[in-house]
Amino acid sequence: MKPRSRVVLTMAVLLTLPTIMSCGRDLGSRANLLAPEAGSGSRASGGLGTAGRAPGLRSTAFVSRIDNPFLPLVPGTVFSYRTQSDQGLEINDVEVTRDTKTIVGVRTTVVHDRVYLDGALTEDTFDFYAQDQDGNVWYFGEDTKELQDGVVVSTEGSWEAGKDGALQGIVMEANPRNGDSYRQEFLEGVAEDMARVLGTDKTVTVPYGTFDHCLATQ
Repeated sequence: MKPRSRVVLTMAVLLTLPTIMSCGRDLGSRANLLAPEAGSGSRASGGLGTAGRAPGLRSTAFVSRIDNPFLPLVPGTVFSYRTQSDQGLEINDVEVTRDTKTIVGVRTTVVHDRVYLDGALTEDTFDFYAQDQDGNVWYFGEDTKELQDGVVVSTEGSWEAGKDGALQGIVMEANPRNGDSYRQEFLEGVAEDMARVLGTDKTVTVPYGTFDHCLATQ
């Protein structure tokens, strides 16, 4: 999950990286690590149990859809983000595909993320997400390529849960609360993003309009 400085408004989701603000309803459920070894006191740690182990994920604990109101990923949906940067006009197209990929026994939804700078493709990434039965959206990895003049120059940042010690994480809680902190991804030295909930009732104004009851995370 490579952070890019941008302000985004699409459907029910408003994103600014590294801060994320989303608008949605309260699902009333807490993060469930789905693993006996995680312990009852280890909630929302994004894939790590109390001893730092990956939870024993059960495919039956996940559902086929991703309809978390803060991060709905409906197949066929395309999000398009436009940013005027110092380098030029950046267009970020994010397509929720109908493809799936099974990772550590969980069928994930494949999301295709492409970044263009002044019309030239600079990043081509496939991300893998799944939602558990409580409504938390998990992140299982990314296959990313950076391009220059049409040539792949780097795959840095790629990782997949279950390979080389990589662990899945929670990218969006079902019921965020102030002060929550959780791991979004983990592969040492490659993918170590964490998140913390800053507020659950923020008001945000962007060129598209003003939005209330937004979630802010850092």
